[in-house]
Amino acid sequence: WNAQQKQAEALAAMPTAKTAKVHFGALHHSVRLAGATSSRNYSNIGAPKLVGPEGSRPMVILKMVTSGTFVTKGQVLVEIDGQSLQDHVDDVNATVEQSLGDERKRMAEQALDMEALLQSVRVAKSDLEKMKLDAQARELRTTLDQELLSLSVDESQAKYNQLLKEVDLKKQQQASEMKILTFTTQRHVRHRDRHKVDLSKFIVRAGMNGLAVVQPVFRGGENDTIKVGDNVFPGQTILKVVDPKNMQVEGTMNQASISDFRLGQSASIHLDAFPGLTFQGKIYSIGALAVAGMRQGNFIRTIPVKISIEGFDDRLIPDLSASADVQLRSSDEKVLLVPRAAIVIEGDKRFVYVKKGASFVKTAVEVGDMNEVQ
Repeated sequence: WNAQQKQAEALAAMPTAKTAKVHFGALHHSVRLAGATSSRNYSNIGAPKLVGPEGSRPMVILKMVTSGTFVTKGQVLVEIDGQSLQDHVDDVNATVEQSLGDERKRMAEQALDMEALLQSVRVAKSDLEKMKLDAQARELRTTLDQELLSLSVDESQAKYNQLLKEVDLKKQQQASEMKILTFTTQRHVRHRDRHKVDLSKFIVRAGMNGLAVVQPVFRGGENDTIKVGDNVFPGQTILKVVDPKNMQVEGTMNQASISDFRLGQSASIHLDAFPGLTFQGKIYSIGALAVAGMRQGNFIRTIPVKISIEGFDDRLIPDLSASADVQLRSSDEKVLLVPRAAIVIEGDKRFVYVKKGASFVKTAVEVGDMNEVQ
């Protein structure tokens, strides 16, 4: 009892040290990549781009689906305030009606002018025929009267021909005036219809089934999400509809490690928000061009890597920080595995401290193959 008591007291007085158990297993060579989750199949929902000259003005969101809601194809996702545009459409529509009224009024006026001109033509024709009848009895008149009758016939014929030409000119003039009025009406109609098309875009519907994810925005010195009442600009992405059953991890690797990676390599994926949740995946895309980071020098470049996630879980959503342990190579041979942190290097020798009772015994070991952690 005394011996056990002394050993217990010695263990209690001993500082706590982190220990690890040595075990047999296969040594896997893997590299950890950091990144974030995203969907491979998604649809961007943005503010509509207007075709009119007012297309650059901001728009106000009236209604918007809640982020994280499952939506179906055709469901209304965003409604934008279009009352001012509707008022403008009503004004332009009134202008169109006025222009159509101007066309009808001008047609009536032209009909009156044409009828007056035709009446003048008929009067001139009657005068010409009368002069010709009078000229038929010229033998009964004096030479002077005959000459006057001949001149009167020529004058009546010239007047009649002139009025006929005026009729043709009047028709061309009236046709030109009506064409101008028609062009004016068409311009107003196109103006109205263009705004009607813009107005129809203010109700945005989902193009696919999926999960609605509202996009972040920088507001007041901090990150936030787009909300009802915010101003958005044409083309700005408001939210995304993603397929949660077809997810991926978008990460980067150092360009110096490019030779270690191949398409189809398997990976074990972990989420920082859910430590106990693990997925299997495979590399399906490796970037062809290395890029420099914003806070790194040009001499440090990374290559984008995309890893598909196999499986589905309700907790797996976009924009979660994640890590992927890409398996480079492995062996099925069972070997004695020790954490690399437990190895003490002194010169060309390797040691571990083995716990025996209340103390640790320094023990020499021979180290074989190793990876980043074992």
